[in-house]
Amino acid sequence: MSLKNSIKDEAHRLGFALTGITKPEPPPHWQAYEHWLTMGRHGSMDYLNDPRRADPRLVMPECCSILMLAMSYPSPISSAQSTSLRMAGRVAAYAWGRDYHLVLPERMKLLTSFIETQVGRSVPHRWYTDTGPLLERGLAQRAGLGWIGKNTCLIHPKTGSYFLLAEILLGIELEPDTPFSADRCGTCTRCITACPTGCILPDRTLDARRCLSYLTIENKNEIPTDLRPKLGNRIFGCDTCQEVCPWNRFANQEHDPDFNPRAGVPNPDLVAELALKPQEFNRKFKDNPVLRSKRRGYLRNVAVALGNSGDPAAFQALERAVQDIEPLVREHAVWARDQIRGPNR
Repeated sequence: MSLKNSIKDEAHRLGFALTGITKPEPPPHWQAYEHWLTMGRHGSMDYLNDPRRADPRLVMPECCSILMLAMSYPSPISSAQSTSLRMAGRVAAYAWGRDYHLVLPERMKLLTSFIETQVGRSVPHRWYTDTGPLLERGLAQRAGLGWIGKNTCLIHPKTGSYFLLAEILLGIELEPDTPFSADRCGTCTRCITACPTGCILPDRTLDARRCLSYLTIENKNEIPTDLRPKLGNRIFGCDTCQEVCPWNRFANQEHDPDFNPRAGVPNPDLVAELALKPQEFNRKFKDNPVLRSKRRGYLRNVAVALGNSGDPAAFQALERAVQDIEPLVREHAVWARDQIRGPNR
């Protein structure tokens, strides 16, 4: 068996659903990415404006090959959590279980050790999972893992798009895979039509400033008042554009056990969540992606979701949140309370 095939087999054994190899050449969509930045559509994510993204060799000069990897998480449709709660929130499916920033590096470390054992020496390497200055979806497409859909997600014809990307930059030569050149979105525009805020643009980019995933996670400040009703009961991320994608309807629904839903995470009781104290929040979301939003960001989102419910039963919880220790929570609790009782009462 060739080294390349041995590496791929080991990657699959370690739980990676997709693997592919590409060369460390400049990414194919760099000019489009530069234009996207120039238009300010990255919002407050200034870390995205890193010139090293123009060429993987600026990240690791000795890189000769890039091993692209994908690990599946549960489909929010096939793994939907039943709940009888009157006011339940919605958390994006990738955040139901263990934080992928912990899971994927552990597996990549094991895979890198396997590679070094196979070649009989130390191999220069670096690994990332959306943490490095790389345009990983473009690299993944060039490595044959799928095409970039109209919703900007990477889509594989058999796996769909419910997976997380990672990459290992390697200082050894490996035969590159054939790029995935077909566009299988065709004339379908379901993701564009279904997006609650209209953030998906015709050029296969999106305006992050209007994306609910950005607003509920990356955004550390106030949510614009005109977009708050669009959240519905979403309190961490958004799966809408993937849920309507036909390729996910027929995709293989197997996923890594580390991403199995934790109790009380996928569809939590909004009233109970709004009462979480700092230690309770940290304990509940230990090693979970929601921790990334911090308590103030999460409770900000929870308050908005309760306001959107219009349910008078949320009023007392919001009244208490108006006295929260965090100004961000207080401001959104006032807004939410006013949605229920009316601003002039």
